[in-house]
Amino acid sequence: MLEDLAGISVDVEYASEYTYRSTHTLHNPGVVVISQSGETADTLAALREAQARGLATVAITNNARSSMATEASASMPTFAGVEKAIPATKSFTTQLAVLYSLALHLARVRGRMTLQTAEAHGRQLQEIPGLLQTALPEWQKQIEALTPQLASSRTLLYLGRGAHYAIAREGALKLKESAYLNAEGYPSGELKHGPNALVSKDSPLIMIATADAGDPDSLLRYSKVLQLMKDMRAQGATIIALATKGDREVPQCSDSCLFIPASNDLLSTILEVVPFQLLAYSLAISRGIDVDRPRNLVKAVIEE
Repeated sequence: MLEDLAGISVDVEYASEYTYRSTHTLHNPGVVVISQSGETADTLAALREAQARGLATVAITNNARSSMATEASASMPTFAGVEKAIPATKSFTTQLAVLYSLALHLARVRGRMTLQTAEAHGRQLQEIPGLLQTALPEWQKQIEALTPQLASSRTLLYLGRGAHYAIAREGALKLKESAYLNAEGYPSGELKHGPNALVSKDSPLIMIATADAGDPDSLLRYSKVLQLMKDMRAQGATIIALATKGDREVPQCSDSCLFIPASNDLLSTILEVVPFQLLAYSLAISRGIDVDRPRNLVKAVIEE
């Protein structure tokens, strides 16, 4: 979002690794820390390390009074409300919304976007809750039907390109956290570079094949994903796909297809993650797991 909209070079770091990295990194970088609780030990340590280096910092948390929110140069609370389950769901989608808002603001400050364009993006963001509300009943129905077919899977491979790779990673994480099923998120283009050996009828592919009809780059990525789907289909893979509403090609290349309301390429990530959360929830319930309190997990990891 920051790179595409604001033109700012971005490195994404595991907070637990940042503290131990060389100081010879980007010249005068700003540091954004993201934490649901605002108390996560390794993320708080990363924030304090950035502060010690004299860097500008921003904290995106779900608690405006948390340590990170009060110690950072600036705080951007998500205001998601209390996250009752241990796995983050609504706090994750609101983090994406806050990051999108930050990217729009920086695009304006840096002169890369007119006020009219920024306002149009803002209106698209405001439409997301209504789009989710409309799509939820059909997603729930489809996922309930899918659950028995996936419950005995050995592993699930989540695939996405560009920003959608991050959503594939999040979908896989939710499945591990909630349903105790092995799942991995990969860039779609990397599947044939090794992970393809895992593909079988017992290891379904969850493929993000959405497209923004007004974005040539998005359409190019879509064409590559579509070709990969055809290749995997010929290989005998089981494919569950996410496609943009109205798409006629993806359903022909997949065993099951969930449709995402049309939106721009970056905002569609918020729409995509919700059916993945629902899938993890449904599979956890079917396996008799307390979906709110997965084993070995805590609400905030306060010790490294």
